[in-house]
Amino acid sequence: MPEASTIIICPNCGRKNRVRPSPSGFPRCKVCHAALPWIVDASPETFDEEIRSSLPVLVDFWAPWCGPCRMISPLVEETGRENASRLKVVKLNVDEAPAISNRYGVRGIPLLVLFRDGAEADRLVGAVPRQQLHQWLERHLEPPRETA
Repeated sequence: MPEASTIIICPNCGRKNRVRPSPSGFPRCKVCHAALPWIVDASPETFDEEIRSSLPVLVDFWAPWCGPCRMISPLVEETGRENASRLKVVKLNVDEAPAISNRYGVRGIPLLVLFRDGAEADRLVGAVPRQQLHQWLERHLEPPRETA
């Protein structure tokens, strides 16, 4: 199995940080210790490891040919950046992971599935407006905490 890791640029100091999946906590910059936005692209081989987290995990099931997916993707990533210590975002291309899509009953995309402790907690189908996405997520997220 390939080792999953993602390079995340710190929004505070601009340094690159290699972040690996972790079942607890959230990533911080190795230089300035600011909370990092935990946004990763998963492959079929790394997906199960990526969704195991003490933070809620928002999985974006998408495909490159899907217009609505391309519309909501920047909003999903922005939401991940805004909730750096509260949420992990995992993006999965359904064309590359048909077995995982079948496992989770993906019948239409874009599909956002929220996982807590590795189990599905809720799902949201379609390219929804920012306010609807934020209201849906707030029901599942812990209050903000100190990130620096």
